[in-house]
Amino acid sequence: MVLNVAGDTEKTTEQLKESLEQKIQQAESKLENISKKIKQSQVEVDKLAQRQVTVSAKIRKIKENAEDLSPIVVRDAYEEALDVQQRLFVMRGQMEKFRNEQVHLQDFIMQMQDIREYLTKTPLLEGGDVELNAAEVIESVIQAQEAERHKLSSKMHDGPAQALSNFILQAEIAQRLFDMDLDQAREELDDLKANANATFVKVRDFIFELRPMMLDDLGLIPTLRHYIEALKEQNETEIHFSASGTERRLDGYLEIMLFRAIQELLGNATRHSKADTIRVHIDTGEDKIVVDVEDDGKGFNVDHAMENSMGIKVIKDRVEILKGDFNIDTAVGQGTRVGFTIPTGSEGQDVFA
Repeated sequence: MVLNVAGDTEKTTEQLKESLEQKIQQAESKLENISKKIKQSQVEVDKLAQRQVTVSAKIRKIKENAEDLSPIVVRDAYEEALDVQQRLFVMRGQMEKFRNEQVHLQDFIMQMQDIREYLTKTPLLEGGDVELNAAEVIESVIQAQEAERHKLSSKMHDGPAQALSNFILQAEIAQRLFDMDLDQAREELDDLKANANATFVKVRDFIFELRPMMLDDLGLIPTLRHYIEALKEQNETEIHFSASGTERRLDGYLEIMLFRAIQELLGNATRHSKADTIRVHIDTGEDKIVVDVEDDGKGFNVDHAMENSMGIKVIKDRVEILKGDFNIDTAVGQGTRVGFTIPTGSEGQDVFA
């Protein structure tokens, strides 16, 4: 839907506000449902925690009178303790997932409300008979942010959050084994240390994905070099990076936009293209920034990708908002080249500033 400022802006703004209102209501309904699940899960966790206290007391008594009890009684008691521990572990993991979804929905609602308020106070476009796909741009940016939040939330739950719950379980198992089998207890602690180190690496990678601090401190080119080196260690794909032009600091909005765009394109190439080699080149000229990402993978249908790949569509929309050019050269069974150019002079000023 193309907007014409002279006649269609007001109508489209109202349509977008209605769409935002629907999304807010849907999110609020989901939030209410998640909040109920959290309360129900908390009740179950409290019951299991109380049962764990009772079982732990029982274990202590068994230890004191182990010589007078049959091996079957001792075994049953420890199996009961392990069963309670595992149930509590699962329920706490489920609650953590619900809480992550709750925070995610709360953030999403606040974001939608902020955009709704902005649209109420500020015209969607101002001045001249300019045609711009503004409503779709805002919609696609929102959806891309939502998809990215959901992806990171899922990765945090399935990765570090789950691992931390495992650490608690492993530590408690090791603690109990110290009274029974020191060698096995040491093995558990060694596994715990190895898992903790692996989780630390994952957390560090997640933090970098959320917002690389290097970008603020050192700028775009050093951050890209660091990111691509880290990506090469995680994938079998060979990635070549080159930069030309003047290595200088760019405006903050432009650095983060370029980094996110290259990050998205590299992610697509490593996850989906089955490429052996990827080449990334960026030229930071005086008047324009030129980016090329090329791979020798399986290619894809461009029309289908523009309809279904939110990441590529958002890159294209952002490039066009900054008065740049975006192009894709690919086909099914062939490699892919994605390139875009963004002017850095007066013609390419940040429209969101």
